[in-house]
Amino acid sequence: MVKYGLDYTRCRWILPLLLGIGVIFGIIALAGRGWLESQTLPYVQQASLWENCRRPEQGGEWNCQSLMGYAWGRAAAATYLVGFLLLVICFALAIIAFAIDTLRFNFIRGIGGLLFVAAVFSIMGLVIYPVKFSSEIEMTGVNMFSWAYGFGWTTAIMEICLGFFFCCLPNYEDQILGNVKPTYFYSSP
Repeated sequence: MVKYGLDYTRCRWILPLLLGIGVIFGIIALAGRGWLESQTLPYVQQASLWENCRRPEQGGEWNCQSLMGYAWGRAAAATYLVGFLLLVICFALAIIAFAIDTLRFNFIRGIGGLLFVAAVFSIMGLVIYPVKFSSEIEMTGVNMFSWAYGFGWTTAIMEICLGFFFCCLPNYEDQILGNVKPTYFYSSP
């Protein structure tokens, strides 16, 4: 990307595209019912960020209990949701930043800083949830933190990595804008 510059039409939108993928992963994590699942048959427990569901026997009906009745449930949901909203704001700001013909590199560095703040909030929610869930809610059988929880961690890791890219991109401002004279390595015969 640095070699061709951000004016290279195919490379210009890579970072906002990656932020968009992070937003999609965050939506999957927020809406997914696979934060915690039973690992073996019979499947008796399934939990999301918002509720915990149990089934007394195979083929029985699921009984769901909201996790918003617990202080830690509200804290985990709130911190992860704040991190997700900051990610959505960064996505909108990145689209605006890269749509303008002349890039504002300090603006891009600010997006990177905001992504680090979003990652901190997301990680706080992702740490609070399993620690308090496993200590305060009785789990039966063998359980595992599953696919939706993994999407949450993927979103947090993407926020950190993209934060580095957005913060480091202004260091290559001259190369990106084409203000550096090319260096030729030529020796006389």
